[in-house]
Amino acid sequence: MPRIFDFGGREVDRIQTVAGLRALKGSGRHAAQVTVDTAEEAAAAEAAGVEMVICRATNVAQVREGSRKVFVTAALGFSEAITADEVLRTAFAAVTAGADAVITGRGWSTVQLLSDEQLPVVGHLGFVPRKSTWTGGVRAVGKTGAEALELWDRFRRLEDAGAFAVECELVPAAVMAEINRRTSLVTISLGSGAAADVIFLFTSDICGETERTPRHARAWGDLAKLNEAIRDERLKALSGFRADVASGSYPALDETARIEEVELARFRGLLDETSE
Repeated sequence: MPRIFDFGGREVDRIQTVAGLRALKGSGRHAAQVTVDTAEEAAAAEAAGVEMVICRATNVAQVREGSRKVFVTAALGFSEAITADEVLRTAFAAVTAGADAVITGRGWSTVQLLSDEQLPVVGHLGFVPRKSTWTGGVRAVGKTGAEALELWDRFRRLEDAGAFAVECELVPAAVMAEINRRTSLVTISLGSGAAADVIFLFTSDICGETERTPRHARAWGDLAKLNEAIRDERLKALSGFRADVASGSYPALDETARIEEVELARFRGLLDETSE
């Protein structure tokens, strides 16, 4: 396992590094990435052998409490990092807290700004949910020759801006394969087939937490069923508590603190003296 110094100056072990991800290209091997936002989720990802996680920039410190070894990419939100100064401040806070890279769906100038500081930057191409008004809905991007060529041009512009990797969301698998052969970017497939360097899915989809599993996803668990059982059990417990309070059966004698009769009598006597 590589030993590096992170951006906070700490000597750490990492399952994966930027150099290691770049070495995946053409190797036939894939890394796996999932979403996390808590220490518990990060610990589970590491225990499962997942090499990479992505989290909100504000949650990096919490995620690092769960895993010191996974490769963490911090997502720079649209609202909390708008100006150039805010973008840099948020990015440096994230990497200092333990992130290995940052991801942004902003324009080329933002990618260039971060890259100029030698921060590992991940772009976002294909279907970008926050920008879906441009595509007219939730759909794959690159399904026509002209649109695929325009997408390829965006890959090249992202390379020129200094990104080292790109999240490729809902790109036709055959288009992704052609682009992956031609780009130097580390490609991260979210619903874009198996030809990319990294395969990415949301933890909520993997664990079966969502009501509707997207077409590109697969559920290996059924946390929705467990969460429903937890909600039912919580309601049952709270209802029982309220009913026993109303009936007077809670708290019972053995659920309260006691005082010896002699001490109680002494207390009463002291109360009588103070009231005279």
